[in-house]
Amino acid sequence: MIKKMNDLLAGIPMTLVGCFFLILSFVLPRLGILLPVDPAWITVIISGIPLLYLAVWRIIHNPGISKISSALLITIAMIAAIAIGNLFAAGEVAFIMALGAILEDMTTERAKKGLKKLIDLAPVQGRILRNGTEIMVPASEIKTNDILRVLPGETIPVDGKIVSGETSVDQSIMTGESLPVDKETGDSVFCGTINRFGAIDIEATKVGKDSSLQLLIRMVEDAENKQAPMQRIADKCASWLVPVALLIAVVTFFITKDIVRAVTVLVVFCPCALVLATPTAIMAAIGQATKHGVIIKSGDALEKMGRINTIAFDKTGTLTLGKLEVSDIISFDTAIDNNHLLALAASAEQKSEHPLGKAIVNDAVSKGMLLYACNDFKMLTGKGIYANIKEHNYFCGNEKFIVDKHITISSALSDALDRLRMQGKACIIIADTRHCIGVIALSDILRPEAKDMVKRLSEMNTKTVLLTGDNQKTAEYFASQVGITEIHANLLPEEKVENINRLQNENTHICMIGDGVNDAPALKTASVGVAMGSMGSDIAVDAADIALMSDDISKIPYLKRLSNATVSTIKLSITLSMCINFLAIILSVLGILTPTTGALVHNAGSCFVVLIAALLYDRKFE
Repeated sequence: MIKKMNDLLAGIPMTLVGCFFLILSFVLPRLGILLPVDPAWITVIISGIPLLYLAVWRIIHNPGISKISSALLITIAMIAAIAIGNLFAAGEVAFIMALGAILEDMTTERAKKGLKKLIDLAPVQGRILRNGTEIMVPASEIKTNDILRVLPGETIPVDGKIVSGETSVDQSIMTGESLPVDKETGDSVFCGTINRFGAIDIEATKVGKDSSLQLLIRMVEDAENKQAPMQRIADKCASWLVPVALLIAVVTFFITKDIVRAVTVLVVFCPCALVLATPTAIMAAIGQATKHGVIIKSGDALEKMGRINTIAFDKTGTLTLGKLEVSDIISFDTAIDNNHLLALAASAEQKSEHPLGKAIVNDAVSKGMLLYACNDFKMLTGKGIYANIKEHNYFCGNEKFIVDKHITISSALSDALDRLRMQGKACIIIADTRHCIGVIALSDILRPEAKDMVKRLSEMNTKTVLLTGDNQKTAEYFASQVGITEIHANLLPEEKVENINRLQNENTHICMIGDGVNDAPALKTASVGVAMGSMGSDIAVDAADIALMSDDISKIPYLKRLSNATVSTIKLSITLSMCINFLAIILSVLGILTPTTGALVHNAGSCFVVLIAALLYDRKFE
């Protein structure tokens, strides 16, 4: 009940009511209007009770020196001002503290939906084979060594090993790979990944809480719990502010015998401008970033971004567009040019559901090619396809598929395949019944702004690292294109987290940038997580501290400069507020300031802090 009442009083509507009555308390007496009860009492009750509650709660629950907080100092000043009958000063310090708390809450509020969406990905049932019969059971009842059948389009319910069948598995949820991965007997599969084509039987190796997906969920939960809320800088200083303020006030009273001067010292010593320095600068910076399509969900993240010296990138969907396109067409038959080869391959693949086949068809259609009729189409899952076109038989698939058809791989073709794979490209070999007639390579597309972005970060003394689930050759190729020299490939989500932790243990402040579900734990673990907002998964966006809504990674250097400027502004505001407080204390001791004028002086300090912060909003950082 007490907490509910406290939350109600500390909310925005009641704080605005308190502000209204505080203004009345200042204006009405100067207009010659005197009320039976000072309106500032309303402000003291509305803003003072939550302040008193916070100060007492911290004394009871906080350990050691952290029991002494800025809330305690301001509570003492408020009570002292009430004791001498200066209600305006009491209401003013309470209101400023309430305003600072609201601004900070607005900047540190985090979305909590991502973890729920991740949990929703967990399969709820699986098909167990018992005595040759398929039985659908809840996923919780599946045990290690059970044999399960997974049909095309179904989600794999546990970690396991294929004991029968061949397929292609979309495991982007775990590795972020843009292509389905071909799997055959003996290969491992992960819980939560999707079987795209052939039916497979698997032996369960990790079930329930031990599965890869549940591990992913736990990593996000653990990283979420490690994210402490932003601590007010005033509270960090409170351990010495409170004793010093009380000492100066007591000494002033004993020397001057004037209780008003002592109370004035407490009022002007209140760190209201100090309390406002961080949240106002962050609010302005968040507004500035929003105009540029950068959504910052945490003031804490903005502060930390200013200290980042290393940025780690995922590849697929981050440095690249995550979209397959035909990159190379190489014919090995003099009678067939590249356009004819593409038309043949697209005609053969037009009934295929494989992403590589679809990409070939889309490329041919976009070039206005007319496709031939495809007869007698057959697909061998995980290997390739067979089709009859214009009464000729053609095979399109991987190297193993072509060799299985007793078609020779020439040295020229082998060299071409090696070269293309070194560039991180997927290859489809096209052959007739006698020989290979060509190869078509497909590649993810590098974002055009990626290279310049990495260069600009380097000029800002910010190191760049690539962390990807893709294979080593693909990672090396794309990293070389943008200028990243440190590469870690073939990473599962937990291995990305391990790399993030390793870098942070080396006194590195690291920012992780990614877009997939598999990036969520790394985004949470890093000092700052940045997600590709428009095309990234909801889970990645929710797990991140910052989202790029336009997927424009050229905004990363802008974000770094904005964060640096925000930290500098906060430091300037803190310095200014301390100087104003120091001067006001001297004037209070000398009797030049009263509690009311003292409250106005440190109100002026608060206004200066807000004004300096507001300048961030329109500053140019490009």
